[in-house]
Amino acid sequence: MGEGASLDGMLARAPQQWARLAGFFYLVNTVTSLSSFSGKLDGAILAWTNWTATAAYVTVVILLYLLLRPVSRGMSAVAAAFGFLGCADEALWKYNIFPVHVHSLVFFGFYCTLLGVLVLRSEFMPWFLGGLLMLAGAGWLTFVSASLSKMCSPYNYIAGGVGEIPLMLWLLIAGVNGERWQRQVGEVQ
Repeated sequence: MGEGASLDGMLARAPQQWARLAGFFYLVNTVTSLSSFSGKLDGAILAWTNWTATAAYVTVVILLYLLLRPVSRGMSAVAAAFGFLGCADEALWKYNIFPVHVHSLVFFGFYCTLLGVLVLRSEFMPWFLGGLLMLAGAGWLTFVSASLSKMCSPYNYIAGGVGEIPLMLWLLIAGVNGERWQRQVGEVQ
Protein backbone atom coordinates (compact mmCIF):
# COMPACT_ATOMS: atom_id res chain seq x y z
CA MET A 1 0.00 0.00 0.00
CA GLY A 2 1.55 3.31 -1.03
CA GLU A 3 1.72 6.42 1.12
CA GLY A 4 -1.13 7.98 -0.84
CA ALA A 5 -3.50 5.25 0.33
CA SER A 6 -2.41 5.44 3.98
CA LEU A 7 -4.10 7.61 6.57
CA ASP A 8 -0.95 9.73 6.86
CA GLY A 9 -0.95 10.21 3.09
CA MET A 10 -4.60 11.29 3.06
CA LEU A 11 -4.00 13.67 5.96
CA ALA A 12 -0.90 15.14 4.28
CA ARG A 13 -2.86 15.92 1.11
CA ALA A 14 -5.66 17.80 2.89
CA PRO A 15 -4.92 18.78 6.53
CA GLN A 16 -7.35 21.71 6.20
CA GLN A 17 -10.28 19.41 5.38
CA TRP A 18 -9.37 16.97 8.17
CA ALA A 19 -9.26 19.87 10.64
CA ARG A 20 -12.70 21.00 9.50
CA LEU A 21 -13.97 17.44 9.86
CA ALA A 22 -12.65 17.47 13.45
CA GLY A 23 -14.53 20.74 13.97
CA PHE A 24 -17.73 19.18 12.61
CA PHE A 25 -17.51 16.22 15.00
CA TYR A 26 -16.66 18.64 17.83
CA LEU A 27 -19.89 20.49 16.98
CA VAL A 28 -21.87 17.22 16.99
CA ASN A 29 -20.38 16.40 20.39
CA THR A 30 -21.17 19.85 21.78
CA VAL A 31 -24.80 19.86 20.60
CA THR A 32 -25.51 16.31 21.79
CA SER A 33 -23.70 16.82 25.11
CA LEU A 34 -25.61 20.01 25.87
CA SER A 35 -28.86 18.24 24.91
CA SER A 36 -28.03 15.37 27.27
CA PHE A 37 -27.24 17.70 30.17
CA SER A 38 -30.33 19.86 29.60
CA GLY A 39 -32.44 17.56 31.74
CA LYS A 40 -35.18 17.59 29.10
CA LEU A 41 -34.39 14.21 27.55
CA ASP A 42 -34.97 10.74 28.86
CA GLY A 43 -35.17 7.13 27.81
CA ALA A 44 -33.95 6.09 24.38
CA ILE A 45 -33.39 9.65 23.16
CA LEU A 46 -31.13 10.43 26.12
CA ALA A 47 -29.19 7.20 25.55
CA TRP A 48 -28.85 8.02 21.84
CA THR A 49 -27.55 11.53 22.52
CA ASN A 50 -25.06 10.22 25.11
CA TRP A 51 -23.68 7.58 22.73
CA THR A 52 -23.61 10.04 19.82
CA ALA A 53 -21.70 12.58 21.94
CA THR A 54 -19.18 9.93 22.94
CA ALA A 55 -18.70 8.61 19.41
CA ALA A 56 -18.26 12.15 18.08
CA TYR A 57 -15.66 12.96 20.74
CA VAL A 58 -13.74 9.74 20.05
CA THR A 59 -13.58 10.90 16.43
CA VAL A 60 -12.35 14.34 17.56
CA VAL A 61 -9.64 12.72 19.71
CA ILE A 62 -8.42 10.62 16.77
CA LEU A 63 -8.41 13.54 14.33
CA LEU A 64 -6.68 15.92 16.76
CA TYR A 65 -4.10 13.24 17.53
CA LEU A 66 -3.31 12.98 13.82
CA LEU A 67 -3.31 16.75 13.27
CA LEU A 68 -1.14 17.54 16.32
CA ARG A 69 1.22 14.59 15.97
CA PRO A 70 3.79 16.67 14.02
CA VAL A 71 4.18 18.94 17.08
CA SER A 72 5.06 16.06 19.43
CA ARG A 73 4.25 12.45 18.68
CA GLY A 74 4.57 11.40 22.32
CA MET A 75 2.57 14.24 23.86
CA SER A 76 -0.13 13.87 21.22
CA ALA A 77 -0.40 10.15 22.07
CA VAL A 78 -0.62 10.84 25.82
CA ALA A 79 -3.28 13.50 25.19
CA ALA A 80 -5.25 11.05 23.04
CA ALA A 81 -5.00 8.41 25.78
CA PHE A 82 -6.57 10.85 28.28
CA GLY A 83 -9.25 11.73 25.72
CA PHE A 84 -10.08 8.06 25.19
CA LEU A 85 -10.14 7.42 28.96
CA GLY A 86 -12.57 10.30 29.40
CA CYS A 87 -14.80 8.95 26.65
CA ALA A 88 -14.70 5.43 28.08
CA ASP A 89 -15.52 6.69 31.57
CA GLU A 90 -18.33 8.86 30.23
CA ALA A 91 -19.84 5.95 28.30
CA LEU A 92 -19.42 3.25 30.96
CA TRP A 93 -19.95 4.94 34.34
CA LYS A 94 -23.71 4.38 34.15
CA TYR A 95 -23.08 0.65 34.04
CA ASN A 96 -20.57 0.78 36.90
CA ILE A 97 -17.97 -1.13 34.85
CA PHE A 98 -15.25 1.48 34.34
CA PRO A 99 -12.36 0.44 36.61
CA VAL A 100 -11.31 3.98 37.60
CA HIS A 101 -13.63 5.93 39.88
CA VAL A 102 -12.82 9.46 38.77
CA HIS A 103 -15.16 11.98 37.18
CA SER A 104 -14.72 11.81 33.39
CA LEU A 105 -14.09 15.56 33.26
CA VAL A 106 -10.79 15.00 35.12
CA PHE A 107 -9.54 12.97 32.15
CA PHE A 108 -10.76 15.72 29.82
CA GLY A 109 -8.94 18.24 32.03
CA PHE A 110 -5.64 16.51 31.34
CA TYR A 111 -6.62 16.12 27.68
CA CYS A 112 -7.39 19.83 27.22
CA THR A 113 -4.25 20.89 29.09
CA LEU A 114 -2.03 18.74 26.87
CA LEU A 115 -3.88 19.89 23.75
CA GLY A 116 -3.27 23.45 24.88
CA VAL A 117 0.47 22.84 25.10
CA LEU A 118 0.46 21.18 21.68
CA VAL A 119 -1.44 24.07 20.10
CA LEU A 120 0.92 26.59 21.73
CA ARG A 121 3.87 24.72 20.22
CA SER A 122 2.26 24.29 16.82
CA GLU A 123 3.02 26.53 13.88
CA PHE A 124 -0.33 25.99 12.19
CA MET A 125 -2.91 27.07 14.80
CA PRO A 126 -3.23 30.36 16.71
CA TRP A 127 -1.47 30.43 20.08
CA PHE A 128 -4.46 31.91 21.93
CA LEU A 129 -6.42 28.67 21.34
CA GLY A 130 -3.71 26.85 23.31
CA GLY A 131 -4.11 29.25 26.23
CA LEU A 132 -7.88 28.87 26.18
CA LEU A 133 -7.57 25.07 26.10
CA MET A 134 -5.34 25.20 29.16
CA LEU A 135 -8.02 27.30 30.88
CA ALA A 136 -10.58 24.62 29.95
CA GLY A 137 -8.26 21.98 31.36
CA ALA A 138 -8.03 23.86 34.66
CA GLY A 139 -11.82 24.09 34.81
CA TRP A 140 -12.29 20.37 34.15
CA LEU A 141 -9.56 19.42 36.63
CA THR A 142 -11.63 20.92 39.47
CA PHE A 143 -13.74 17.76 39.18
CA VAL A 144 -10.95 15.81 40.86
CA SER A 145 -12.89 16.60 44.04
CA ALA A 146 -16.66 16.86 44.32
CA SER A 147 -16.39 19.63 46.91
CA LEU A 148 -13.89 21.60 44.80
CA SER A 149 -16.02 21.33 41.66
CA LYS A 150 -19.11 22.40 43.61
CA MET A 151 -17.24 25.35 45.11
CA CYS A 152 -16.00 26.42 41.63
CA SER A 153 -19.36 25.95 39.90
CA PRO A 154 -20.43 27.45 37.49
CA TYR A 155 -17.03 28.98 36.69
CA ASN A 156 -15.42 25.59 36.00
CA TYR A 157 -18.08 24.90 33.36
CA ILE A 158 -17.63 28.38 31.92
CA ALA A 159 -13.85 27.85 31.70
CA GLY A 160 -14.46 24.57 29.88
CA GLY A 161 -16.76 26.22 27.36
CA VAL A 162 -14.50 29.25 26.91
CA GLY A 163 -11.66 26.87 26.12
CA GLU A 164 -13.26 24.21 23.99
CA ILE A 165 -15.90 26.12 21.99
CA PRO A 166 -13.39 28.49 20.32
CA LEU A 167 -11.29 25.48 19.27
CA MET A 168 -14.36 23.81 17.81
CA LEU A 169 -15.32 26.97 15.91
CA TRP A 170 -11.76 27.59 14.72
CA LEU A 171 -11.44 24.04 13.39
CA LEU A 172 -14.86 24.21 11.74
CA ILE A 173 -14.38 27.61 10.10
CA ALA A 174 -10.64 28.11 9.61
CA GLY A 175 -9.13 24.65 10.03
CA VAL A 176 -5.33 24.70 10.13
CA ASN A 177 -2.75 26.53 8.06
CA GLY A 178 -1.98 23.69 5.62
CA GLU A 179 1.33 25.11 4.45
CA ARG A 180 2.63 25.53 8.00
CA TRP A 181 1.29 22.11 8.94
CA GLN A 182 3.24 20.58 6.03
CA ARG A 183 6.36 22.44 7.11
CA GLN A 184 6.07 21.19 10.69
CA VAL A 185 5.53 17.63 9.41
CA GLY A 186 8.74 18.00 7.40
CA GLU A 187 10.66 19.15 10.50
CA VAL A 188 9.90 15.93 12.40
CA GLN A 189 10.65 13.53 9.53
